[in-house]
Formats: sequence, C-alpha cells, structure tokens
Amino acid sequence: MNLSDPPKTGEELFALADAMAAVIGGSVAIEDLEHRVVAYSTLPGQRIDELRRRGILERRVPDLHEQEAQYRRVLTAPGVVRLPGLAEDELPRAAAAVLAGDMPLGTVWAIENEAPLDEAGERALLDGARTAALHMLRRRSAAALELHAREQSLRAALDGAADAEETAYRLGLPPGTGLTLLGYAPAADHPDPAPLLARAGAALGRHWAALRPAASVATGPRATYVLLSGETPAALLRLAEQSLAAVSRPPAAALYAAISRPAADAAELPGLRAEVDDVLRVITADPDAPPVAALADVHARVLLAHLADELARHPRLRHPGIDAMLAHDRDRGTHYAASVTAWLDAVGNVGEAARQLTVHQNTLKYRLRRARELFGLDLKHPDDRLSCWMQLRLRHTAP
Repeated sequence: MNLSDPPKTGEELFALADAMAAVIGGSVAIEDLEHRVVAYSTLPGQRIDELRRRGILERRVPDLHEQEAQYRRVLTAPGVVRLPGLAEDELPRAAAAVLAGDMPLGTVWAIENEAPLDEAGERALLDGARTAALHMLRRRSAAALELHAREQSLRAALDGAADAEETAYRLGLPPGTGLTLLGYAPAADHPDPAPLLARAGAALGRHWAALRPAASVATGPRATYVLLSGETPAALLRLAEQSLAAVSRPPAAALYAAISRPAADAAELPGLRAEVDDVLRVITADPDAPPVAALADVHARVLLAHLADELARHPRLRHPGIDAMLAHDRDRGTHYAASVTAWLDAVGNVGEAARQLTVHQNTLKYRLRRARELFGLDLKHPDDRLSCWMQLRLRHTAP
C-alpha cells in the first residue's frame, strides 16, 4: 500500500487531514474511538515516524499499554494536548478530541514539526477536530445515534433519574414483558480497568446490537449494563456466557457477568442495578468465582459483604472480644482466631476442627477455653456463636 494513495472512501476526511498537516508540518491522523485510523495526511515531505506508518498500513494504532492514559487525557481535555513520544524513535505529538457536543467520536493526532506547535498550528488542530466531528457524524448511521440515545436513557434509568413510563417509551420496552439486567466488569485486581471497560463496553454494544437489536447497553465507571426483555433464565445464562466468550479477548482481559432477577416494570431498574453490582462486587474479587452468576449463586457472599459495610460504618457493633483476639494473635503469634473459626466451621465438632488445624484435640480444647477466658467469647449461646463466626468469616470472604 502506498501511503500517498488514500482510499477513495471518506475523501473529505483525508482532505481535512492534509489541510491540517499543511499548517502543522507533521503527519496528521484522524482516529475513531477504537483507535482505528479513519483518515491520514499524505503530503510529500511531512514529518512521520514508524508508529504512524504502522497505524496507516494496518489502519489501526498498535496497542501500547501506555497509550491508554494518553487517550483518556485527550478525550477529557478542553483543548490541545501536547504529548511526548513513548518510545525512543517516536516523535512528540499534539492531539485533540473529536466531539459532537459531549459525545466523543474520536481523536486527531499530529506529529509536531522540528519546532513546537505554535498558535496557528493549535488553531488548525482544533478547527480540524470540529470539522472532523461533522464529517464523522454524517458517516455514523442513524442506528448508531439511536444506540447512543438509548444508552443515555438507560443510564438515567439505572441512576433513578428518569420516570419509569418515559424510560419504557424511550427504550421501547413492551408492557408486561419481564426485564432482566446483565452487568459486566473486569477482575477487581486488574491493573488498569478503565480502558479495558471502555473497550469491552464498545464490544458489548456491537455484540448485543447484532444478537438482540432491542437490547439497551450503557457503560458506567465500573461496569457495563445490558437491559433485555422477554428472555427465559436458561436463555439468559447461555447468552451471558456467549457474550463473555465474544468480548473477553485476550484471556488476560476476561470479564465477569452478573444476571439480575426478573422485573416487571422499568421503575425497578435502580434495584436491579444494585443487585447486579452486589454480585459483581463478590465475583470479581474471587478468582475461583464462576464467570457468570446471579444473586442466588453468591447470596451468602453478598450478605457478608453488606455486613462488612455495616460494621465499617458502625464499629460499635463489632464484638470487642473478636478485635482483641485478632490483636493478640497478631502481636503474640498465637492462633486463637484460627482455632475458634475452625471450631465454628465444623459446627462444634472438635475432632473435625482439630484435623483441619492439624493439632491435637486437647490443644484445640485448651485454645477454646483460653479464648473464652481471655476475650469474653461466650460460644455456648447460638446467637453469640453466629455473631463471632460472621465477624471472623469477614476477614476471608468480604471483598
């Protein structure tokens, strides 16, 4: 492919890139939100580097982890952003967001000439970004704009900021049809979840638009949500598993999915979101959790997570003996908490608990007696046993 011979499609964007490059002096590329190069300048003698050449030849910017922060910065900046090269042979760049109102459409990138970009160059870049937005909007189909409007409506409904009847009208929800919300999120320990979620949200939007055109998709700061209607529980599980297989690439960027209970009215959407968020909270923090789960699958973990929140908000509700026992173990190297936990897990079976701890039964009995004496733990009463067990379990199960 000759870099001086652009494709015939979208010629106005290529002409715009040439116009900006004529003022700036370096190669200009216009990209969409998925880092695809939709147009580039072809002026003779323009300054260019190998990364730009690869982006033009492959029609997509090579994936570099460090670039994600640059893209986020450009898309949220009010004007031109100046960026140094990320590699030794990469030239410095200036970039601006391509926006239609508050809706991002892409970015414009210009390689700076030998001299830093001057006022005329910045003005050309910003004017070019605004003009590119008009052309890119025309190239977007009416269906894509409709999807954006549906996303805005679903997001407002999930936040509880929209009237239920208006939401049902805007999302085209048939009356009397069961509604189900799916939620997707990356693992809690993922090193950079924001760009992963942004890419996954776009991929999920395309996936569901092809599979269920009536579905509505919205991506928030911590999860992507999909609203479906009229699906059976078996179909929901199958569809959720298929969607994960379709968008979780590479495997290191795997997502988890949560399925809400069915609901009959759009007024229940904030509650469905809270349920989905609860499920995602526990399965994304557990590497052994199933990739797709509903509340019934992880109910105990969700309950413990809420209990942990309540104890964090109101520390006075904690049993003081539990904290004292944990502090004693930490400071003196004892094993009272592990012993009490094992005994409670074994429902009071000393032999089973001793085997789990690999200690003699008499050793465990001694530890249990000393725990009562030192920390005031009354393990004879069932309510006290339940309270102690839940607080001890929270150390291991609450996210």
